[in-house]
Amino acid sequence: MVVENGKKVKVHYTGTLEDGSVFDSSEGKDPLEFTVGEGKVIKGFDAAVKEMSANEEKEIHIESKDAYGEARNELIKQVPRDQLPKEQEPKVGMILGVGMPNGQQIPARITAVNDTEVTIDLNHPLAGKNLNFKLKLVEVA
Repeated sequence: MVVENGKKVKVHYTGTLEDGSVFDSSEGKDPLEFTVGEGKVIKGFDAAVKEMSANEEKEIHIESKDAYGEARNELIKQVPRDQLPKEQEPKVGMILGVGMPNGQQIPARITAVNDTEVTIDLNHPLAGKNLNFKLKLVEVA
């Protein structure tokens, strides 16, 4: 069966960065289930699955623009230290939940800390990175 927009698929995958390190995998879990063309997965992943048939396996490379986009400098902000929760000492690499005006919480990674300010990065952790995936199309419905 050919995969086209509107088809539900189940895909096992392993995602790696350029250096070969694994950033995500469905190994040992249920396969990822989504409807092709609905925009629930990154553009390059969606496009690759459209070219597959049931039980097919393949490896793909997705440029950052078709994954999580390029990292954007305007999403790196300096925040006064006194605006952060007092319960925990801010450290580089820590993830904070930042409340948006619509009530949504988005993750922000601390990239620098000094006596008065903390620098946070609101980019997706995989922004600006090219991604590689091993895919196996398990089911097409």
